[in-house]
Amino acid sequence: MQNWLIEQLQRMNMSDALVKPEGFTREGYTSEETNAIAVFKAIAEELGLAVAEDAAGNIIARWEVPGGESAAVATGSHLDTVPNGGAFDGGAGVVCGLGAVKMLKEADFEPQRPIEVICFRSEESSRFGVSTIGSKAMSGLLDPAIGALEDQHGTTLAEAVNSQGFDWQNLSKAKRPKEQLKSFVELHIEQGMHIIEHKKNYGIVNGVACPIRLAVTFSGKAGHTGTTPMDRRQDALAAAAPFISFVQETALQLNDSNGKSLMATVSTLTSAPNSMNVIPQTVTAGVDIRSVDDSLKKKMADAIRCEAERIEQATGVSIAIEVLVDNPSVLLDRSIAQELADAGEQEAYLLHRMDSGAGHDVMNMAQVWPSGLLFIPCKDGLSHHPDEYATAEDLKMGVELLARFLMEATTK
Repeated sequence: MQNWLIEQLQRMNMSDALVKPEGFTREGYTSEETNAIAVFKAIAEELGLAVAEDAAGNIIARWEVPGGESAAVATGSHLDTVPNGGAFDGGAGVVCGLGAVKMLKEADFEPQRPIEVICFRSEESSRFGVSTIGSKAMSGLLDPAIGALEDQHGTTLAEAVNSQGFDWQNLSKAKRPKEQLKSFVELHIEQGMHIIEHKKNYGIVNGVACPIRLAVTFSGKAGHTGTTPMDRRQDALAAAAPFISFVQETALQLNDSNGKSLMATVSTLTSAPNSMNVIPQTVTAGVDIRSVDDSLKKKMADAIRCEAERIEQATGVSIAIEVLVDNPSVLLDRSIAQELADAGEQEAYLLHRMDSGAGHDVMNMAQVWPSGLLFIPCKDGLSHHPDEYATAEDLKMGVELLARFLMEATTK
């Protein structure tokens, strides 16, 4: 099984090397993503699965059960990457799903309801600034307005979708009726170190920490750096500096005082006119706030607003805060989590229960169907990086966990 998993990952990544200096660039709704998905389809067909493509380009590889229950138990992930990303983010979930089907078929298992392995389109947000497009479409959560979003080359999302043979106007047709699925489980590399640090084998996720994202704009007054007196300046960047430190320090304090995990990051910063001899007039800071506890996210956002008012009064620089995203965090199904824990116990693997600070397709599927998220370790917790890596042994463990879960879930 280990060799088979590596070989299929090599096929889908179209490379004998799964770790290479330049990594892999396979952004959503590009020919590179389409080509990788074509390989997924081929592997699924080799396993005897019926392959269908929905209006968004998601691929549904289905193990049909004539005369059995109609609602399927599904697993899956994605094959797109960030620029210069790794081979295992998304790919691990896809190949382990196929591997679980292979394992069950080789054991002559006969499910009483269909099993699906789904390959979602465009999970990463790197191209258009919005993530999980394929699973949003399948779950009925897609906002048609995002079709106007542009990538760095000026191509809109709608144009990108159309370029791959789909019709943006018809993407909503990918929405699936609730009765088609019984449940959904995603396997993913952890993208962190919790499993390894706790000396466990795998992780089960309680909830996904969806973000509040703010654009904080500091508006000062440009002037000559050599002639404008220091005490008469309205320097937007100087006003932004203590704000950045405030976000870092307050997030640390809220973690300590609440005992719950909160992440707050000033992750982007732009300055204009961005000239060596001109006082910065406008600075925009992008702030990303994440926690499974929505009240804690709100507390952090409220603290940011109070600090912005204080800085305005102290500096004369005006500050505007725009809410870009305010998504409630997603708690995953407890019964599915317990079934995954039972699967791990039967396979003699040690479990770590945790939250996910990163978004995944499962957070959309969980809005409609009982869903769970299973993590396997990745080397040094590294992801979105060319050196991203998961061992063949851990991939095989993922297959065994999924196979055990699918076996139990399709005989009830």
